[in-house]
Amino acid sequence: MVTTSPNEGEEREGPVIRDKRRIDPETGKVRESGGTSGGTGEQPAAPGSPAAPAEGDADSSLKTQLAERLADLQRLKAEYDNYRKRVERDRVAVREQALGQVLQELLPVLDDIGRARDHDELTGGFKSVGDRLESVTGKLGLERYGAKGEPFDPTVHEALMHAYSADVTETSVADVLQPGYRIGERVLRPARVAVAEPDPNAESAAQSDGQADASDATPSSDEKTDDE
Repeated sequence: MVTTSPNEGEEREGPVIRDKRRIDPETGKVRESGGTSGGTGEQPAAPGSPAAPAEGDADSSLKTQLAERLADLQRLKAEYDNYRKRVERDRVAVREQALGQVLQELLPVLDDIGRARDHDELTGGFKSVGDRLESVTGKLGLERYGAKGEPFDPTVHEALMHAYSADVTETSVADVLQPGYRIGERVLRPARVAVAEPDPNAESAAQSDGQADASDATPSSDEKTDDE
């Protein structure tokens, strides 16, 4: 006779363990939803649950983030370029200012050299030293200016004498009393000059002479009568 135990054929029940950890201890990846201890952690989507985001939406989000990062990099590069230009401009300005202060102290020496050359006293070793000094200051950017006959410019010329002349048609430099010096656009010392302006009386006299010549060329009424 076959006997069966009272529990044979019945389903045995026991404790059920569910693994709800978000990190899969086997793969180390983030689970989409909580899994069980016997599975991979992936559960089928329940009816009515929202669908997973489409692949196209993920690509669009990634492109948006890349565009934002690219804009940030471009803005940062523009700020750096502006900063570099400002630093370079300030560096050049500081260099010109310091160089100008040094060269300005040498202007009286250059004036003495120029006067000695005008009087034919720049000879021998003194001439060699003078030429060398002028060459070095020229390489540093020092420019001498001011010449007789050039147009008068109050921004670079200082008028010490004034006169009228019939030989000029515009306000011009009649004589250079002391040359000017500059570095680039910065004037270290204006050229001190004598200025000549067109003589207004000369124009009036010319007009009067022209009228007199015209009247002389026109025959008078008495001359016409005699001819008749």
